Amino acid sequence: ATCTFPLRLQEVNSKINKRLKDALFTDQWSELFMDVLSPFHFILVSTVRMQGVILLVFAKYYHLPFLHDIQTDCTRTGLGGYWGNKGGVSVRLSIFGHMVCFLNCHLPAHLEKAEQRKEDFATILHMQQFEGPMANGILDHDLVFWFGDLNFRIESLDICFVKYAIDSNVLSQLWEKDQLNIAKSTWPVLRGFQEGPLNFPPTFKFDVGTNKYDSSAKKRKPAWTDRILWKIKSPSKGLGTGGHRPGQGVLSVSQLCYCSHMEYTVSDHKPVAAIFAVQVSTVLGTQAGAAGVECPALCLGDFSLASLAALPLTGGCCGYMHGVPGIGRGPQQRQLFAMPLLTMYLSLTVCFQGGQAPG
Repeated sequence: ATCTFPLRLQEVNSKINKRLKDALFTDQWSELFMDVLSPFHFILVSTVRMQGVILLVFAKYYHLPFLHDIQTDCTRTGLGGYWGNKGGVSVRLSIFGHMVCFLNCHLPAHLEKAEQRKEDFATILHMQQFEGPMANGILDHDLVFWFGDLNFRIESLDICFVKYAIDSNVLSQLWEKDQLNIAKSTWPVLRGFQEGPLNFPPTFKFDVGTNKYDSSAKKRKPAWTDRILWKIKSPSKGLGTGGHRPGQGVLSVSQLCYCSHMEYTVSDHKPVAAIFAVQVSTVLGTQAGAAGVECPALCLGDFSLASLAALPLTGGCCGYMHGVPGIGRGPQQRQLFAMPLLTMYLSLTVCFQGGQAPG
């Protein structure tokens, strides 16, 4: 019952000759994922790029009639807002009457830049505005997914203790010193953002070609720089219980998987992925039925990790990146190296109100 499949890339080749080629033709990453996902009935709904940062959003073809008001935006924060090596890109759309925004950010690096990361995120939230009567700002949306190389680090603890905690698999000892966790509990802008437990090792910084943390003279401390968070809009004046507009229906989100892919060694980051189940009730049932649109996935029950078998997998939870050209290990794979790749796999369960489900 998958509705959308957002894919996020960073540090993609952004040299002038490459960008000119991508402007004239479909860029290689879009082509790559279209080739992989189209046999499974996914259509590229929207894409946005800011230099080396790309966001691609795919959806099942039979959900297309229920996706509306698709818009994109980008905000540069590098070099005082003049350079796009840092910043945020977003895709927003209405899914069965619920406004959803995917925000992909690449924030400033280094341990001491925590305040700058917060300031840049606040700038992105302020600058990105969409047209239309509903959800003009990012946080006005019913559901926001915020993800990317957020670059938050682990404070206070020295590198020896951090590596000991990783090797001993006592990652919880690092959570309270994670800058993003600290910011979530102290900074009002992040109030309401949720994240699954960090039960995978820090995804930065590795020696390229290995699974060893940074052994250079800089010896950077391992950190969870690559993150996926979400927020459901809080109730406010004019909204019904649960934050939805009158007559809109109820929206709920649960995370089924949050993991990293430690086996990939082409970057100093490790890819991160998540699977979400998004459950909505909608008043669109009568309209959809009258339109005669076939939406077989809408009649399915709860999402199961077993449904990932419908994709080209060789692994378990969140294992779908195996076999993707340029990411897999085969000798014929195209070398399109750009990491980390952050991926969300959204399952949609729809409860129809006031009418019969289509199909």
